[in-house]
This record gives sequence, structure tokens and C-alpha cells, in this order.
Amino acid sequence: MRRAITIILCFLSAVLPLGAQESSFNVVLLLNSASAEQSVALYEGLAGRPAEVARLPGSQLALATTAFLAQQDLNTPQLERGLEAVKFNQGIDNDVFRLREARQNAPAIKELLDAIQRRNFSQKVVSTVEQLFPPGARVSTTLPLYFVAFGHNNIDAYVRRVVWRERSPVFVGEGQGELTIVVNLSKAVSYGRSVDERFLGLMSVVAHEVFHAAFGAYKDGSPGWRQYYATHRSYIDQLLDIAHNEGIAYYLTLIQQSQGRLRDDWVQNVQSAFQAFNNNAVELMSRRITPQRAYDILRLSNTSAYWESYGAITGMIVARQIDQTLGREALVETVERGPIDFFQKYVSLMNRDTDLPSLAQPLLRYLSAAR
Repeated sequence: MRRAITIILCFLSAVLPLGAQESSFNVVLLLNSASAEQSVALYEGLAGRPAEVARLPGSQLALATTAFLAQQDLNTPQLERGLEAVKFNQGIDNDVFRLREARQNAPAIKELLDAIQRRNFSQKVVSTVEQLFPPGARVSTTLPLYFVAFGHNNIDAYVRRVVWRERSPVFVGEGQGELTIVVNLSKAVSYGRSVDERFLGLMSVVAHEVFHAAFGAYKDGSPGWRQYYATHRSYIDQLLDIAHNEGIAYYLTLIQQSQGRLRDDWVQNVQSAFQAFNNNAVELMSRRITPQRAYDILRLSNTSAYWESYGAITGMIVARQIDQTLGREALVETVERGPIDFFQKYVSLMNRDTDLPSLAQPLLRYLSAAR
């Protein structure tokens, strides 16, 4: 937003009535707050050893993700030194983990942790997400959810596919590893002025990430999605996939904030996001593009500041137009059918309304030929 992947997802039972569904939706959240709890104790000077905190699984996930986003070669000793410095309120030369900010937020983080433990957090989140899936969808997964209290400034919560090797996380691609959610509570304290507001905002953010994780589990168990990934491996396919996945979640946020209305001052930003999307899509389709350049384009599509996350913003506008013109069932249908169907639906609407932001001609030709 504001922060890169801060998604304030609405409670869908109130605003997204999809009717009774016959889905088999069995999602279990395994909450692990050890890193956040021990970090807070360390910030308060009550207890905690930096070396132990740095090596906790949640801390290791936050470390690896911060290194990825900051594009820095970070390691456990660096995190340990940062935690040591913040414990004794000393200066930190490269505070890439935002430890000083986390230390200032320690009382609010502790209060939020207490609310998570006392209230029916997991079930409320899972009930919200279930309504996003098509009738008959089968989703069965157990999701580790780690609460941490430090991390990169551009991200509040995220889902990664993880393989653990000697207690260190390795991030892997679609269909591999264990879907894992990480939430930085140091950022979550900005979701409101009271603990109740922050708790509701946190549930919304986690629901967004659970949606991504459940969507990933749904894809893993879907023959149609397995076939899609087997035959759509190009860079442009990856961009469309990101825009589809994140776009739906961003649109749900828009519903919560403004019932789906766009503010007048957003028009230029939306146009800029579509322009960036078109330019990057055309470049990704070029035979001359290098793997490193493609990696950078895809990474920035949803890991930048709000308006710079061009893939997510474009996907949000596409999702909004499908929902408001074709209806909620059409939008949910894309969860089953995938990114090509998502963008083809938008193209059909583009052809009916010339005021909609346009997709580039090379991309239109690709979508026309795609199956």
C-alpha cells in the first residue's frame, strides 16, 4: 500500500454473499508465535537471547524474505547482531529488519498477541476465505502461520512455498514445498488505534494470505491447474498468474474500503499501472529478454509500493470490471479456470467499453490464441 502487501480484506460473509456452497473446504491454521513473543521480550529487556531468537523458524523466514526484497545478502549473524543492538537500545547501521521500529511498537505487539491467543482467530479467518472458492471446490490443507515482530518495510504478510534444509528455509516454486504464511506484527499495529481495530485489520490481512495459500492448495489438487502450469511456463504466463491471484485479493480490499468505487484521483495511477503492465508484458514476450531481467520484472509486479505493484493493480481493475459487469459468479469462475480466462473476460469487456484501460496489442494477440 502504503505497504507492499498490506491487504485489508473484507469479511466476506458480510459483503460477498455467494450462497450456500457444496465445497469440501478443510483448512487448518497452525499458529506459531514464538518469534514474535521472544522478540517482544527482548525489546522490553525482560528476557531473550538474540542468538536464539534469530534461529527460530519464524525469524529465519523473515530473514530470508527480507534478503529477497532488499536484494541483499543477509545472514543469521547479521540478524543476531541487529537483535543484540536493539536489545540494549544501541544504534544499527543497516536496520533493514526495521528493528528500531519494532522495539517502539513492542507494547502494541504484545497486546495484539494476547488478542490472537484469546479470540477465535483461526476459525474466523478460514470461514471468511471459504466463500471465495467455487461450488464443489476441494481444498484440504494445513498451513503453518508464523507471527514475527520484524521484517522488510515493504511487506506485512506473505505466503511462501518452503522447503526446510538444516533449519533454514528455501523458497521454491509452484507445486513444491510447504505453503507457509508469515505475518509481521510490527506492521500490524498500524491497522488502527485500538487493539480491536488492529485485531480486525489483522484478520483481514491474514485472510488475504490464507486465500493465497488455499488457492495454492486448490491448484495443487486440481487436474486443470496442473495441466495449465504444465503448458503455461513462459514469463508472460507468470505475470498473468500473479495479476490474477493478487488482483482478486486487491479488489476485495477495494470493496472493504469503498464498496468497489474508485476515487477520482486514482485514474492517473490506474492508467500508469496499466502502462507499466503493458510495457513489461511486451518485454516478457520478447525472445531477447534475459532470465535476470524477467526475474526483476516479475518480482516488482507485486513487491513494490502500492501503485508501483503494477501487476496487482492491473489485476484489481480487471477483477473489479468482471465482478461489476459480469457478476460475482464470473469472477469466482476464474479461480477454477485460471489467468487466461480472467484476462479473456476482461478483453470481452474492453471490446464493449472503450473507456476501460487497454491491454497492449501483442498481449491481446497472445490471449486470443491462448487456451
